[in-house]
Amino acid sequence: MTQTAPTPRSPRPQESPHAEESPARTGPRIHPAWWVAAVAFLVLIGAAGFRAAPGVLIDPLHEEFGWSRGGISFAVSLNLLLYGMTAPFATALMERYGIRRVVCGALVLISAGSGLTVFMNSQWQLVLCWGVLVGLGTGSMALAFAGTIAGRWFLARRGLVTGVLTAGGAAGNLVFLPLVALLADGPGWRAAALAVSACALAVVPLVVWVLRDRPEDLGLLPYGAGEDYVSPPPPPAGAARRTLGALRNASGSGVFWLLAGTFAICGATTNGLIGTHFVPGAHDHGMSEPVAASLLAAMGVFDLIGTVFSGWLTDRKDPRRLLAVYYGLRGLSLFFLPTLLGDGLHPPMLFFVVFYGLDWVATVPPTIGLCRRHFGEDGGIVFGWVLASHQIGAALVAFLAGAIRDATGSYDLAWTSAGVLCVGATVMVMAIRRPAPPRPGPPAGPGPLRAAPSGAGG
Repeated sequence: MTQTAPTPRSPRPQESPHAEESPARTGPRIHPAWWVAAVAFLVLIGAAGFRAAPGVLIDPLHEEFGWSRGGISFAVSLNLLLYGMTAPFATALMERYGIRRVVCGALVLISAGSGLTVFMNSQWQLVLCWGVLVGLGTGSMALAFAGTIAGRWFLARRGLVTGVLTAGGAAGNLVFLPLVALLADGPGWRAAALAVSACALAVVPLVVWVLRDRPEDLGLLPYGAGEDYVSPPPPPAGAARRTLGALRNASGSGVFWLLAGTFAICGATTNGLIGTHFVPGAHDHGMSEPVAASLLAAMGVFDLIGTVFSGWLTDRKDPRRLLAVYYGLRGLSLFFLPTLLGDGLHPPMLFFVVFYGLDWVATVPPTIGLCRRHFGEDGGIVFGWVLASHQIGAALVAFLAGAIRDATGSYDLAWTSAGVLCVGATVMVMAIRRPAPPRPGPPAGPGPLRAAPSGAGG
């Protein structure tokens, strides 16, 4: 994680005129990009936990206020959808107004949404606080944020960093929940809500202190950049216009629809199916809910390992082939799941937990890499739209799997149908063609994404 500081160079138009007055450092040091990534990792862990926290409050709210579980779940569903739909606009806002401003604003929204719930006495207030405010806040720090940090601060190790940040977002969702559940069962749901509010505010000073929009703000190059690196031009005005324009341009490409379709299947088979229905499905076979919940949390631990390794592979292998392997193996494991569930722990079930955890969001680094390769400077925004399809798939299958359970008395059809979807995703991802190689000659324009080697995660 060290890089020798570059020798003095002629200033670029984006640099401060005083940038070359600082003496050049000659010894190895930790590049500030790694500190930025560390803070982003912490923010993403919290964002995932904050977004999922309402799920453990359904029963306490039902018992205290008598609200229907369906009505309470509507707030959670709105939270989930806004999380996905906010991401592409948040990416454009980060381009226009800066990472620190957007992330600090998002954390304040989460803190307000969570803290105000302790005063609510009507169901619409729950929808406003947890559904809208927390949904918008966490959506502003979605996985597209990971792509923005990796794209701006890293050329080398970009895939690895994307994998680490992605894993933080996914693991936070599964690891944070037991802590909120303990507070809800002990002091009560208000204590859990206030804890989420306090944690969100506690991160703000760290974001202000460490996060910078670009390495050029510190007179530095991105990690791994050479002396021929050219800074990207300032983003155009109109964040919303640029976001919608990126969607309009991308929607004319078959690559976009293939990526959106496969990522919707990813969301359907992780957050929508396993994340929502694994615990009740295991309980149907006689497994106690605490044991099933512990297995789900264990998937989050292995997800951290798998996603980091996937990012490392994305720097070295064809992202299409990686995705084909991930979806194919995920589908195979879902076909076997009905025979693995039982009233206790046994080696095949533990193997499923380890494998599914490793594969949980291993799809994210290759998907981000493909967005960069095919859509260039708009790759981060396009991935935000692809992420929205992930959340739509998750929300849809979360409902359909429950309907299947109500209609058939079993989740077996849901498991096997999801396996078929994964097989379809394998075929779809291999239909993505490689981008045309650049023509020889001078570069067509500036930008770190164009300067990156094709194997560096995009």
